[in-house]
Amino acid sequence: MPIECPLMRLAVLADIHGNADALRAVLNDARQQGAEGLIVNGDVVNRGPDSVEALELLLNPPAAFPLGVQFTLGNHDDLLRLWQARSSNLPADWFTDPFWGATAWSAEQLERAGLLHTPADWPMSLTLQAPGFPDVLISHGTPTEYREGLSERTAPERVAELSDGGRYGILIGSHIHRQADAGFVLQGGQNVRVLNTGAVGAPADGDPRAGYLLLTLKTQGWQTGLRRVPYDRAGILRRFESSGLLGMGLSAQIFRDELITARSLYTPFWMWTETQQLPRTAATWAAFLHQHPAPILRPTVSEL
Repeated sequence: MPIECPLMRLAVLADIHGNADALRAVLNDARQQGAEGLIVNGDVVNRGPDSVEALELLLNPPAAFPLGVQFTLGNHDDLLRLWQARSSNLPADWFTDPFWGATAWSAEQLERAGLLHTPADWPMSLTLQAPGFPDVLISHGTPTEYREGLSERTAPERVAELSDGGRYGILIGSHIHRQADAGFVLQGGQNVRVLNTGAVGAPADGDPRAGYLLLTLKTQGWQTGLRRVPYDRAGILRRFESSGLLGMGLSAQIFRDELITARSLYTPFWMWTETQQLPRTAATWAAFLHQHPAPILRPTVSEL
């Protein structure tokens, strides 16, 4: 979906994951930085207890953002709809596995609020166009796969493919829950910038501050700036318990631990159990932590 841009400043944010406190902190910072509009690059919901509140905040943004909000589809936005529909795109045994209790809980919360199907029309990607400059491609992962993360580790061949023969000079992704800013010089001398917004609600780089990207169009072209915003995590940690989410099983506990540590725990645990062909239970979680001690649960840097 192309969007033609006048001179302006946009905030690109993603991976809110049901954390309304982190989202409010980012929206306030973006307003202070002069952002006129928001691009929400997927994964508004799931993991945290505030999926309904976070989505409602973005569907009714403050008047301080006169250009409004554009969305792209993230894997978790899609997952909850697929889950509630008992889609054949998901393994059948997931629906009876207690490990998925947190996902079932979040899907039910959204359905009760009438918001479950809100992401159905969100595109996989957005294109920003400004006369005289290469286009900007924004997607949660990539335009064809929302689980494909972009960063400095992306293969140059893949960057070249995504740049579409020089059409795109900036590729912006999310999904991996850490920020990235890398320049690639492709065959033929084409320069492509690859950026990752990082996560608003669940960073995985050891820094608990909410992360997002400022994207500014000036007369000389696009300018970018990655930002980190501190916020008080005490409220959302309390809501894991008071909302009932924490009682929904092991995955909810892991999501809370990720918030505490600002590190990726769910994915490495999932991959470990897949490799070992083990169920995802409290016992295997304990075994995983025993085999993978520090820095898995090492306290994070202080909130600045």
